[in-house]
Amino acid sequence: MKLLSVVIPARNEEGCIALTVRNLHQELSREQIEHEIVVVDDGSTDRTWEILQELRNEIPQLAPQQNNGLHGFGRAIIYGLDRMTGDAVVVMMADESDDSKDVVKYWRLMVNDGWDAVFGSRFIKGGQVIDYPRHKLLLNRLANLFLRVLFNVPLNDFTNAFKAYRRTVIDGCRPLLAPHFNLTIELPLKTIVRGYTWTVMPISWRNRRFGESKLKIKEMGSRYLFIALYCWLEKYFSRGDYYRSSKP
Repeated sequence: MKLLSVVIPARNEEGCIALTVRNLHQELSREQIEHEIVVVDDGSTDRTWEILQELRNEIPQLAPQQNNGLHGFGRAIIYGLDRMTGDAVVVMMADESDDSKDVVKYWRLMVNDGWDAVFGSRFIKGGQVIDYPRHKLLLNRLANLFLRVLFNVPLNDFTNAFKAYRRTVIDGCRPLLAPHFNLTIELPLKTIVRGYTWTVMPISWRNRRFGESKLKIKEMGSRYLFIALYCWLEKYFSRGDYYRSSKP
């Protein structure tokens, strides 16, 4: 693998997108990792798109995209995945809640150890969570416990979008169905169900300091459940139609 893509969905992130892109680019450049940063403006009504255009002159590795179709967190990520050119991809949030140093660790694990995917967890030894709202934390832990039991796998942070995949995994997980935040569980669940190799590493997360969260919990319950049950049915009833036949 030679080129790493980082896909970042962004909607009304004028307060933080420049800082996120700059810090990510500096970290990857310092580690001499060839990269592209694909920021997908998902229907912003503020200066997000203008800022991205200005940043292109400063950071040639930035490849901003504008989703002019149907909007949604999942749709924005899929839009970026369809247009990335890297051998692997990390999905990262625009609000700098994810640590750029963890992006480097993801890449090293895939390149050096040969994993198809690397999942970060905020809730294992070495992980860190800063300023997580109490009610969201409780719901997060309940949702992840449900998925862990349902699929009987040792992963306790399905719902975090910040994960890494080889391009072959992304292509092998298609079609991607989730148009909203439920894509955060569709990608890792399909990776597991379809037989790709994966590992878990601790990551750091901090609550956004600028703007407001786009995740509306009351809207997401049924959407998460639909994707979870879809992947569960595939696991037990597809008779291996999608299952990867060989591993490295």
